[in-house]
Amino acid sequence: MSVLNYLLVPFTHPLLIVFVAIGCFSGIYIGAIPGLSATMAVSLLVSFTYGWETNSAIALMIGIFIGAVYGGSRSAILLNIPGAPAAVATALDGYPLAKKGEAGRAMGIATTQSVVGTLLGVVVLGVAAPLVSQLALKFSSVDYLLLGIMGMMMVGSLNCKSIFRGLLAAAIGIMLGLIGMDSMTAVPRFTFGNTYLNKGVDYVVAMIGLFGVSEALVQITEMDLQAVKQKVDKIIPSWDTILKHLPLTLRSSVIGVLVGALPGAGGDIAALLCYDQAKRTVKNPEVPFGEGAVEGIVAPESANNAAIGGAFIPMLTLGIPGDAVTAVMLGALTIHGLQPGPNLMKSATGQSLFYLIVSCLFIGSFFLVLFGLTGVKIFAKIVEIPKGILMPLIIILSVVGSYAINKNLYDIFWMMGFGVLGYFLKRFEYPVAPCVLGIILTKLLENNYRRGVTLNDTIPGLLASIFKSPISLLLFVMIVVMFATQTQTYKNWKAKRDAAKAAR
Repeated sequence: MSVLNYLLVPFTHPLLIVFVAIGCFSGIYIGAIPGLSATMAVSLLVSFTYGWETNSAIALMIGIFIGAVYGGSRSAILLNIPGAPAAVATALDGYPLAKKGEAGRAMGIATTQSVVGTLLGVVVLGVAAPLVSQLALKFSSVDYLLLGIMGMMMVGSLNCKSIFRGLLAAAIGIMLGLIGMDSMTAVPRFTFGNTYLNKGVDYVVAMIGLFGVSEALVQITEMDLQAVKQKVDKIIPSWDTILKHLPLTLRSSVIGVLVGALPGAGGDIAALLCYDQAKRTVKNPEVPFGEGAVEGIVAPESANNAAIGGAFIPMLTLGIPGDAVTAVMLGALTIHGLQPGPNLMKSATGQSLFYLIVSCLFIGSFFLVLFGLTGVKIFAKIVEIPKGILMPLIIILSVVGSYAINKNLYDIFWMMGFGVLGYFLKRFEYPVAPCVLGIILTKLLENNYRRGVTLNDTIPGLLASIFKSPISLLLFVMIVVMFATQTQTYKNWKAKRDAAKAAR
């Protein structure tokens, strides 16, 4: 069979298209609930679809994957509670837009950008999968360490009015991320004899508490403020808006694909990196980032959906999952008697699987437009619900979501603790996003630092290895540039602050 015939398989079996549609619709609403992630949904489907025909099971899982990654943006925009870690960056400008009564516009932009990102990820997966997978294989522990350092350099971009406060919040996150058993020696750290803490802090639980419960607590203290009436008359962004932000969309999508193709990275890191690069490269946003900039939605939403196609690349070509969802799907394919890897494309069955996934991702992007835009008006009304009703509902959803992750009551206590921490951080004008960033990146930084030192014998050997690899050298140069721009940004901010004080 030709490539075209493989790609047309879903169109000759309409039931596969139905399964993609069902998965996409369900995924959007699953992703919008904090704690109910794509990984959880796909994990449940593995046992549910065990006896199904292989193509039908794959189509349903792909639909869920696409919908859930996008769905996290809805609660991020409306309630400042990211439905998934990949939507953390979206909340930084999406929620301020909702507070201005422009939730419909924000969700419309998030939808179109998610579709563009998904399509670009599909194109790269279908055309350049072997090339990208070989590039991902060349990433060493030193490169992952540098990538983690780049992530920590984003602290100044995550809605921080003060670099010092952002760094302090990130330090708190890193300290919390170190809780648990040492990955190399299995020695408990900061557990205080509590065996539950041996597995560490789940960053999704932390995210729900820091964003969801803390926001509910803040809103409860401001009950006298009236809900903002939302404008939902114009949801679909104009062509002028799409074309204006197209360069940023394409840049973010390419970064999303590349980061998604790195095993263990995923859409959450891709979205944060792209938010940072948008803040550095966009010269004249409509409003400043963190106050409702459209670019602050365009970049992360393009990136996290483009990372879907990227995550499939190492899974299909190397047998190495790009993120948690593709790790589950790898297991599902094995159960169905398929073995992704270097020999996949050598057989007709393998080629059929590869192009079926490409085709289902392509179809899913169009259902994302349909289902993503049709429910916006109803979702936008959530913000207009009286706070006396909405805030308790947010706390209940947060409790359900945090318990659903590991089915553990301790997670609820952790979530409430993070909620109180987030409340005080917000009250004293400390950003909460760097705290989540610190927790997410701790394992990446620590594990690859220690692995790099072990492989190079000494710390000087680790530093010297940076200049022996083109990838490492490029990442190091990028870090230097980021540091220089961060320093300049801080100097500009300080100069403006001093000028404002002098004017008084």
